Amino acid sequence: MKIEIDKNSGFCFGVMRATSTAESELEKEQPLYCLGDIVHNGQEVERLTRLGLITIDHAQLAELQNARVLLRAHGEPPHTYEIAQQNNIKIIDATCPVVLKLQQKIKQAYTTHPEAQIVIYGKIGHAEVIGLEGQTEGKAVVIEDENDLSKIDFNRPIILFSQTTKSIEGFNSLVNKIKEKLSTDNIQPTTDNSIHFEYHDTICRNVANRIPDIKKFAAQFDVILFVAGAKSSNGKVLFNECQSINPRTHLVSSPNELQAEWLNNADSVGICGATSTPKWLMEAVKLQIESLDNH
Repeated sequence: MKIEIDKNSGFCFGVMRATSTAESELEKEQPLYCLGDIVHNGQEVERLTRLGLITIDHAQLAELQNARVLLRAHGEPPHTYEIAQQNNIKIIDATCPVVLKLQQKIKQAYTTHPEAQIVIYGKIGHAEVIGLEGQTEGKAVVIEDENDLSKIDFNRPIILFSQTTKSIEGFNSLVNKIKEKLSTDNIQPTTDNSIHFEYHDTICRNVANRIPDIKKFAAQFDVILFVAGAKSSNGKVLFNECQSINPRTHLVSSPNELQAEWLNNADSVGICGATSTPKWLMEAVKLQIESLDNH
């Protein structure tokens, strides 16, 4: 049986940077705390826990004193840094540079244009989105899709940004819906400011480009095993894209979830995963397939 791992799958730059930072810091000194799961993959979290990484939540952070805390790639709101300063906590900041740049853009728009609504296209409650909302003192409007457009006051200027891991198609569709609403309702600017609807495509291409790549990959094999953690929103999107191309696509979070009947009458198996899926885990799934194939 031909078994191949997708060379384009695996950690994106931001996640790779965060996990390697954790490993190097754990070698220097322990304990090291991480605010939230370092990556939305239970297997990788367990691996780093074995190395000594201690995952905490925001309530535990508030109680912590004189410690070292790593901030994951998703980024954090300003309030987190304030708590760290008050509690003499050393922050090891592994915020993805793409996310950090987006945070700065949103903060600048919020302070420069107080008359405007900052609108974020993203998943409500997602760690990255919470960090983005924090740049606006929690006043940003978060919309997940066009069904949330009623949250926007169309009589005020709108400045739209996107969570870095959202789909380009979804963002463009949202832009068109807002334009259509403004045009249909003949809404006029309420101020002399030239901004009425301004939008910024802040989607990370490293993530967005995974969709066309993974669809091509999925078409090449009889069976696809998509490896991702249950908490990975990126994983859900990419899994659905694979399944739309190849109906024999199965989702697994670990090698022991693999079912032998999935491989019936298959001459080829492709293994791929999310931006939060480590390469070593996809390798482990490959070994499990080889073990089944040899029986």
